[in-house]
Amino acid sequence: MYLVWTDVFSHPLWAVSTVILGLVLRSQRRGSWDPRACLVQLKGKTAIVTGANTGIGKFIALDFALRGARVIMACRSEARGSVALHEIRKRSGNADVHLRLVDTSSLASVRAFADGVLREEKELHILVNNAGASGLPRDITSDGLEVSFATNHVGPFLLTNLLLDLLKQSAPARIVSVSSMNHWKGMVDFSHFKGKNLGYTMDSVYNHTKLHNVICTNELARRLEGTGVTANSVHPGLVMTEMMRHYNFMVRFLFNMIGIFFFKSSEEGAVSTIYCAVAMETEGITGKYFDSDCSLGLPAPLARDPTLAVKVFEFCERLTSKF
Repeated sequence: MYLVWTDVFSHPLWAVSTVILGLVLRSQRRGSWDPRACLVQLKGKTAIVTGANTGIGKFIALDFALRGARVIMACRSEARGSVALHEIRKRSGNADVHLRLVDTSSLASVRAFADGVLREEKELHILVNNAGASGLPRDITSDGLEVSFATNHVGPFLLTNLLLDLLKQSAPARIVSVSSMNHWKGMVDFSHFKGKNLGYTMDSVYNHTKLHNVICTNELARRLEGTGVTANSVHPGLVMTEMMRHYNFMVRFLFNMIGIFFFKSSEEGAVSTIYCAVAMETEGITGKYFDSDCSLGLPAPLARDPTLAVKVFEFCERLTSKF
C-alpha cells in the first residue's frame, strides 16, 4: 500500500489543518500596541496623510479622524479620494476631513499642494509621508526625474521641506516617513535620480527609494533638534495593499496567495505608522527607525552613516531647488 498525495490533499483533515495554520499565522501578525487601546485624542490638531485614499494611508487617516483631528487627505485621484473621504467621514463621524489633490511624482503639483496648505492652514501637527509605489515601469517625469524616485522620495522630500516652517510653528509636531525593510537592499547612486544605472528587476528601484527615505529622515531629525518637531521612519510590514498593482499578473497572484496567510491587512499595516504619529510612548523620540511591530529597529548601515546622510540631503535640496 502506498500513499497518494492527491488523497492527502483531498482529505478533510488537510483542509482543517490549513485553516488552523492560517488562523495561527494571522494572529501572530499583530504587534503588542493596539491603536484602539490608545486614549490619545487629536482634537484641535491638524494632520496630513499622503496616499490616503487606499491601503494603509486610508486607515491612518481614519484613525486620526476618529481621534478628532482635522485631517487632510492628500491624494492623486479625485474620484478615488472622494470615495475614501465619504467613507472616513461616515465611519468616524468627523466632518473635518478634507480631500486635497497632489501627485508626488510632479514637483509642480507638490508645490501647488503645499501652497494651498500654507494658505489655508494655521497649524500642522502631523505629516505622514505615506504615498508611494513599487514596480512602476521605466519612465522619466517632466522634471527629468526617474518616476519611482520622484514619487517615493523627491516629491515627499520637497513637500516636507515646504511645510517645515508651519510644523515648527505648531510644535510639538511629528513627521513620519513610511519606508520599508527593503531599504536594506537599496543603494546610493545619485545617477539613479535621473534614471541612469538602474536595474528594473522586481522591486530594486523601490528599494533604493526607501533607503533614501530613511537616510533623509534621519538627517532631517538631526537638523530639527531643539525645534519640537520629530522625524522618524517606519516599516509597516508586509501588507496586502495595492502597492503591487504595477507588477504582472503572475507576481500579483503569488503575492496575494501567500499574503492570505503571512501578510498584514491594510488596517494592521497602518498600526506602526499610527504609533509613531500619536502614541505617548513615542513623544520626543526622533531620528529613529521603527519596525512593523512598533519596536525600535536598526536601519541599514548606509542609513546610519552621518556623512553620507548630509551628502544625500544636500543633493536632494539642490535637486528640488531647481524646480
